[in-house]
Amino acid sequence: MRRLLLAWACLMAGAPAMAQQGHEGHATPPEAENLHAGHDAGAIGGKEDAPPAPPLPSDHAADAIYGANQMAEARRALYRENGQFRGSMILFDLLEYQARKGGDGYRWLGEAWFGGDLNKLLIKTEGEGRFGAPIEDAEVQALYARAVAPYWNAHVGVRHDLAPNLARTYAVAGIDGVAPYWIHISGQLFLSTKGEVRARVEASHDWRLTQRVLVTPRAELNFSAQDMPAIGAGSGLEDVEMGLRLRYEISKKFAPYVGVEWARKAGDTARFTRAAGEDADVTNFVAGIRFWF
Repeated sequence: MRRLLLAWACLMAGAPAMAQQGHEGHATPPEAENLHAGHDAGAIGGKEDAPPAPPLPSDHAADAIYGANQMAEARRALYRENGQFRGSMILFDLLEYQARKGGDGYRWLGEAWFGGDLNKLLIKTEGEGRFGAPIEDAEVQALYARAVAPYWNAHVGVRHDLAPNLARTYAVAGIDGVAPYWIHISGQLFLSTKGEVRARVEASHDWRLTQRVLVTPRAELNFSAQDMPAIGAGSGLEDVEMGLRLRYEISKKFAPYVGVEWARKAGDTARFTRAAGEDADVTNFVAGIRFWF
């Protein structure tokens, strides 16, 4: 009994040391301590700096095959065409002879643009007349165009009419682009320096019969908010033009065409036209070229 009590006393005396030793045997590993330390630091706002981005590669594998100079030019072209494009284009969509009753005539419709994918300077011009007579209508527009959505541009600028004789200048705001089914649409609003308001809507579609032959229906409507007897324009719908042209693309840049166009003055504009001794309803047979460069 005495020996049992002595052994029990010794065991109880060594228990705290054994517990401490056991705890030390299960101590947190240094990796865990570092992990917790980082977590604690992050909890109070501490954060290690992210490593810097790697430098751009300077050793291009394709250089060994195609040559460094040729590949450098290809990379510059890729950079320019994907967000850094700068270019220009001059297009005459219509440049035609018109066989019409009362005297043959001519017509042009063209534009030129300079800029990139988002911002462009746009110059537009159109007009018509009869051979051997003064130009009946002629205008030029200078516009700033900005891409506002895929396939759509908005533009603002100035329009100046060179003919008829009483020339006018307008502020211009409009939008143009490609609607579903590849219908090209343009709408413009004009405000003259005399306070006159006019509008124009155009639509066309290239219907490809073969890889080179296309049929293009085209329509144009002009509107006015007030009568302008001095230039023969009445309020409401001024006129309607509808045409159908058959085009053959010798190349994408050069295409002759033939077709027919019907034009009719409406409302007070028709009355002003008849008063001037002209027909308010005209059918033209046309032949011309479409080209761009």
